[in-house]
Amino acid sequence: VQLQASGGGLVQAGGSLRLSCAASGSIFSIDAMGWYRQAPGNLRELVASITSFGNTNYADSVKGRFTISRDNAKGTVILQMNSLNPEDTGVYYCAADRGGLRFWGQGTLVTVSS
Repeated sequence: VQLQASGGGLVQAGGSLRLSCAASGSIFSIDAMGWYRQAPGNLRELVASITSFGNTNYADSVKGRFTISRDNAKGTVILQMNSLNPEDTGVYYCAADRGGLRFWGQGTLVTVSS
């Protein structure tokens, strides 16, 4: 499974961004897909995930502001980020679980200015 992420950029606090991730290769039987982020000096952390059945999980810090969705047939996952704040700054990584393995996309940088 190969993952291609896009949609990062620079935005002012209170603004919105939409991250997209497209899977290619063996996209059938992908289980969970999700987004992780890593801020400078911090460990990579889960932002949001979604199973193939549509069950979602969010980090407490983004609940009510971020929405994750996916299209199983296309192998895409979207992260809609609203009401962004500077603490959301970091490199965002797309991930997909399949066959007990986790696949990672390249990161996309999100910078939120105050």
